[in-house]
Amino acid sequence: MRIAVLLIFAALLPGQQGLTVTEEKVYGRPAWVLSNGVIRVAVLPGGGHIAEVRFPGGVNPMRVPHYPTIDPDTYDPARDDAIYGANPHKWLSAGYMGHLLCFPFYGPPSSTYEEKAQLGNHGEAPIVRWKEVERDIGPDAITFRYRAALVRTQYTVERTIRLPRGKAYFQVEEWIENLANYDRPYQWMQHATFGPPFIEPGQTMLDASATRGLTAQGTTSLQPNTEFTWPRGTAADGTPADLRPMQTKAHAGTYSALLMDPARTVQFFTLYHPKHRLLIGYTYPTETNPWLADWQENRRNTSPPWNGQVIARGMEFGNSPFAEGLKRAVERGSLFGVPSYNWIGAREKRRTEFTVFVEKIGEDYRGTRDVRMEGGEPKLVPR
Repeated sequence: MRIAVLLIFAALLPGQQGLTVTEEKVYGRPAWVLSNGVIRVAVLPGGGHIAEVRFPGGVNPMRVPHYPTIDPDTYDPARDDAIYGANPHKWLSAGYMGHLLCFPFYGPPSSTYEEKAQLGNHGEAPIVRWKEVERDIGPDAITFRYRAALVRTQYTVERTIRLPRGKAYFQVEEWIENLANYDRPYQWMQHATFGPPFIEPGQTMLDASATRGLTAQGTTSLQPNTEFTWPRGTAADGTPADLRPMQTKAHAGTYSALLMDPARTVQFFTLYHPKHRLLIGYTYPTETNPWLADWQENRRNTSPPWNGQVIARGMEFGNSPFAEGLKRAVERGSLFGVPSYNWIGAREKRRTEFTVFVEKIGEDYRGTRDVRMEGGEPKLVPR
C-alpha cells in the first residue's frame, strides 16, 4: 500500500518536482528564492533587485557589496549616514545589489527639491519595498509576480518572473504605469551589475550586438567623450583598446554608451570568465531597449560606502544612453539620431521584457557570436 501511494504521488506531481519558491536570507537580506533544480534566482523585496543567479554551489556573477546592506526603505540618517554617505546616492547605496531597475530616471536627481523628497540616484523604483502579488508553481514553470508603488513619482512598476523547469534561464516581463493625469518623459533602464569573483579586470569578457558608441566625460580608463565602433576603442594614453575585456587600469573607471544594432529586433550581451567557466547573458527587444551602457569601476570611487574597494561591471540597457538624470536626457534629446528618453501618456501602461541565462563554458571559450531566441529559449552561438 505504501509503495502504491508513493507511486501515485510521483505520478501526480512530475513537473513540480524541483520547482520551489522559498523565503530566505540572501547575503543578510530577506529574499524570495526561485529554484528549478538547475539554477537559483534570488529577488529582494527591498528595492526589487535580482541579487543572485547561479547554479547550485556555483559562483554568483551578480555584484554583492563588500559592506553590509539594508533595505533602503528602512534607511535611518542618524544611524546610517556615517556608513553610506550623506549624499543623494545613500538610499541606493544602502540596498544596492545585483540587477536593479532605474526608473523613472537614470542617474542623479535633477534638483535639490528632488533630493529633499528622497529621490536619490536612479529614481524611486530601486529604493522602495516591492510586494509579492502572485506565485504559481505549475507543472512546467514557476511564475512569480511582484510590484512596487512609487508614491513620490506617481507610478506603479511590476515584474513577472517565469522560471521554466529544467532550464538555465528565466524570463522577465516588466510593466510601468503612469498614474498621473498628464503625459511626461521618463528613463527606463535595467542596471545589471556584476562583481567579484566573476568580474576581474583583464579577464571578464563582453560580447554584445552593439554597433557604435561614445565614452562619457569623466571616463579615465579610456579616452573620454570619444566616439568608437564596437568593440574597438581608444585607451587613455591614445593607443588602440579592445573594449571586450574589463579595462585593467587601476583606480580608474569607464562608462561607454553603446547603440544596439538597429537591424535586429532582439539584442543580446554576454559576459564570461574563462577561469570560472561561467557565462551569463541577457536578451531583450530593441524597441524598448536601443541602448546598452558598459560601466566599469576599478576601485576609483573613494566616497563611502565604496571607499576605494569596489570592482564592478554594470551592463545597463534601456531607453537612455547616459546616467545623467531625466532633465539632462531631455535636454540632450538624442544621440546618433536615437532618442535619449521617451514619453508616456496620462494613465498609460507600458511593457518590456528580458531573458537572463547562465551557461557553463570551457576554459578555451573565445566569445559569443550571437544569441538567438528559439521558441522563447536563448541559444548561444559561440565564435
